[in-house]
Amino acid sequence: MRIYEGSPRQDWEEVLRAIGSFADHEHLKELLFLELEDGFLLQGLTVPEAGAWSESSGSMAKRTYELLDDQVGQLIDEATARRGTVSEPHPHVEIANFYEQALRVVGNWLDGQHPRDLFFFEQEGSFVLRLLTASPTRTGHQLVEFTKDEIVAMIEAAPEQRQMAPEAGATP
Repeated sequence: MRIYEGSPRQDWEEVLRAIGSFADHEHLKELLFLELEDGFLLQGLTVPEAGAWSESSGSMAKRTYELLDDQVGQLIDEATARRGTVSEPHPHVEIANFYEQALRVVGNWLDGQHPRDLFFFEQEGSFVLRLLTASPTRTGHQLVEFTKDEIVAMIEAAPEQRQMAPEAGATP
């Protein structure tokens, strides 16, 4: 993955958190995400209003966004500026900032995996990821699934994990 200016950590956690915030803002559901050479492809279904998800509504539409590297950097800056403005402390699929929080925790997990390429899709709050991993001895794809309950548990555990993590540059 490329490094994005404006990101304090410049990693998957920040990139996916910003893209998740974008998905929340666009009222997307059922996401599909693909890493491209110079950015990302994000696809999702739009709903008439946040929280008004209904398969029988007939007003669902597929939206596709190509988010180039410069746009992702801008999304990171915008998402950073908006932090702390959502009042709901425990995100769930039905609330407005679910994707920002869910993709942040998925990104945090990805940072420990160091994938060379990423593809994922989401369905009803569960995520299936395909990672391309490479080591000196082996290169291959890995499939990983996070259920909605696992994602919500990861979101709820994140504040404690951030408190336990040492500050960058701090001495133990």
